[in-house]
Amino acid sequence: MWQVYFKELTELMRDKKTLIFVILLPILIFPVLFGIMGLVLSTTTSKAMQEEHRYVIVNADQAPQFAEALFYHKNFRRIDSDLTETDQLVAAIRAGDFDMALVIPADFKQRQSAIEQSEWQLIYNQSSQLDFMFQYFNELMRKFTEDLQMTNLSQLGVDPERLQAILKPVEVRRIDTADTRENIGEKIGAFIAYILIPICLMGASYPAIDMGAGEKERGTLETLLICPVSRTAIVLGKFLTVLTTGLATTLITVVSLGVWTAVISSFAGLDVVANVMSSISITDLLLIFLMLLPISAIFASLLLAISIYAKTFKEAQNYMSPLSFIVLMPLVAAILPGVNLTTTTAMIPLTNVALAIKELIKGTVDYGLLMMIFASTVVLAGALVAFCVHWFQQEKVLFR
Repeated sequence: MWQVYFKELTELMRDKKTLIFVILLPILIFPVLFGIMGLVLSTTTSKAMQEEHRYVIVNADQAPQFAEALFYHKNFRRIDSDLTETDQLVAAIRAGDFDMALVIPADFKQRQSAIEQSEWQLIYNQSSQLDFMFQYFNELMRKFTEDLQMTNLSQLGVDPERLQAILKPVEVRRIDTADTRENIGEKIGAFIAYILIPICLMGASYPAIDMGAGEKERGTLETLLICPVSRTAIVLGKFLTVLTTGLATTLITVVSLGVWTAVISSFAGLDVVANVMSSISITDLLLIFLMLLPISAIFASLLLAISIYAKTFKEAQNYMSPLSFIVLMPLVAAILPGVNLTTTTAMIPLTNVALAIKELIKGTVDYGLLMMIFASTVVLAGALVAFCVHWFQQEKVLFR
């Protein structure tokens, strides 16, 4: 078994494609991709925050103070228009003539004097995910309504200084018992698992295809089978090779992301992120690696079984493509709000490991549940390895 393992590992290290998938991608390409995504997001957000929004205001004379505040806001530019009907304003916004229309009722002053509520219409395209326009407008509106409240209270003979106590008799001040590590871990822990587990799958994919379907295409499988080595030793040697590459890819990715995170944090002044990452102990990192070990074994056995069954390299790739979607679904479930590590979720494959990694990063892990997850994952991995060994011994599979 070990002779087969070292043979396969040596051949993989001589393959440039393996070096690219296992070493180059995690060290350079993944961090660069994440950096580009962060840069694009930051640039898009900054551009959206600084964008100037063209607006039309109807019946501005009914609220001159608000109209003036909107006019002098740096993110708004007033456009003159004779349109007053809602349908016309909607059509003009869709045509790109302006970005927003505010319709103030023609009787706003009269209703305000009578201390009656009025309804304003704000017309704009709400499909943008970065809706800073409404945020800026809402800030101006909040200040304007506070001034109106003061005026109305004075007309009713109420002391404006007691406005806050009248509108909100009880103020609740929340005191968070969670530390910084727990707060940030709750937000990013599941995403880290969402990155690590698919990388285990990706790192094992190419070697698995090459050692199964690849050997069939090259015609070297028959030569290997006639060697004085049992088929069980052959398949276990191949399995350990695939497992090694999957774990190596994950470890290199973790180290690479850690280094790049530290570098970016030092330049960007993200001391909070750096402090949280430094608070994760060596024990926590070892436990995360321990949780990934049986997961990598599951992937290695599945991928190798698929590769052994496939006739060609391309056919193996086609069979493995749906596996990526199957893996992602439980990981997405772990990211959803309200999904926590419990006795029930600890029995769901992949979801349990993702939640365990999140708890380890938060520093709030239940070691009893952790042992349960590890044990169940090891059992599943052992069953799949046994299936892979049985699969490799079938002549109809090897020579189909």
